[in-house]
Amino acid sequence: MKTYPYYLANKPATGATTLTVTDKYTGATYAAVACATPEIIEQAIAAAVKAERAMASLAAFERRQILEHVLNRIIERQKEFAELLCVEAGKPIKDSRGEVTRLIDTFRIATEETTRICGEVLPLDITPRTKGYRGFTKRVPIGACSFITPFNFPLNLVAHKIAPAIAAGCPFVLKPASLTPLGALVLGEILAETDLPAGAFSILPCTRDGADLFVTDERLKLLSFTGSAEVGWGMKARAGKKKVTLELGGNAAVIVDDGVDLDHTIARIVFGAFYQSGQSCISVQRIYVHEKIYDTFRDKLVTATKALKAGNPHDEDIFIGPMISEKEANRLKGWIDEAALHGAKILCGGAAEGLMLEPTLLEAVNPTDKLYAEEAFGPAALLEKFSDFDAVLEQVNSGRYGLQAGIFTRDIQKAMHAWDTLEVGGVVIGDVPSFRVDNMPYGGVKDSGLGREGIRSAIEDMTEVRLLVIK
Repeated sequence: MKTYPYYLANKPATGATTLTVTDKYTGATYAAVACATPEIIEQAIAAAVKAERAMASLAAFERRQILEHVLNRIIERQKEFAELLCVEAGKPIKDSRGEVTRLIDTFRIATEETTRICGEVLPLDITPRTKGYRGFTKRVPIGACSFITPFNFPLNLVAHKIAPAIAAGCPFVLKPASLTPLGALVLGEILAETDLPAGAFSILPCTRDGADLFVTDERLKLLSFTGSAEVGWGMKARAGKKKVTLELGGNAAVIVDDGVDLDHTIARIVFGAFYQSGQSCISVQRIYVHEKIYDTFRDKLVTATKALKAGNPHDEDIFIGPMISEKEANRLKGWIDEAALHGAKILCGGAAEGLMLEPTLLEAVNPTDKLYAEEAFGPAALLEKFSDFDAVLEQVNSGRYGLQAGIFTRDIQKAMHAWDTLEVGGVVIGDVPSFRVDNMPYGGVKDSGLGREGIRSAIEDMTEVRLLVIK
């Protein structure tokens, strides 16, 4: 069994204790990772603060060269990254390769954006009093940043924090998810090959109890967290004066209007609902279907869902792999059973064994049930018919979350009306809310978060505007 070091101030190190990483399908112990103590985390923060000036002094071409090195090394090691992801996250191997492709995309975008961090010229001579004055702005690094990432996209969501930080010139400390830290540590190995200033990065697996300094230490200028709403908003309350960005959960809705291509729509919804066993914050959870096509749509969707193959994520033809833990599988199974007890009809699925939960579709779910109102974060979705487009938009808005929504319609006026009306961070027309490209601004409103990810948006969060006035 291999033991992976953590990275403290750019260098690999081992600690007195370790965390165990398991193969999520077999349950076998796969690797151990060095576990950082609060004392180590404090040292990492101090090193990052000390590196602020050196990072800010890097020229744009130097930051670009660092990111280019990381990009090239990821391309060279992409098979290794995919295999590690398949093991530690239980993500089917085809999907694991897909995430590595997005990892490459994210670093490539950051490489390009490094030389596009621009300011502007301001005309200050707007009154006789200010004649002869000119203003200029530039963006400067905010300083040392703290990043906490989840288990479900343990490569690409790490990249969405560290790549823009390097592009912006910010040192950082990163806590990867304890269940899936291996990919982040391999990225640490690659970062250690670069010319980043001493102390510019630390990657520190640790227990949740030991991670409080990532949130509360006032020397850190920004906290970026991706995870559950309850944890994220609790962190914001404890974060003090630092800037906080939160990419949290959702129970994403998709609306299927009359007149759309049913086969295409169903194929996309099956993907959006059950890709990586539904463990995505923009997984399709609520499916609203126009009453004119509801019965046909439901029957076709059930047939397509039953055809999904579940099993060992290392097999090429597997679509449904394990959930991240038996605890999570049991939680969602309980939500499905609760909905059925309250009158919902299980159209397919509903059974669980260990970490494997069958892809499940239900109808007539009570809006007060957890499966309707909360984030399922697993392979379960519910169907509901609608007749009035305005009314269904209000139904989508009725919940506590607002991350993304999908609309299948051929009516451009309905599409634009949905964009105007829906209280979400993004509206996707002609596809599922699970769609994301790594250069687009991504994030939510209400309990779904605060701020936006996507490389350019993240760089804006990781920089401050500094004004120069000249007379």
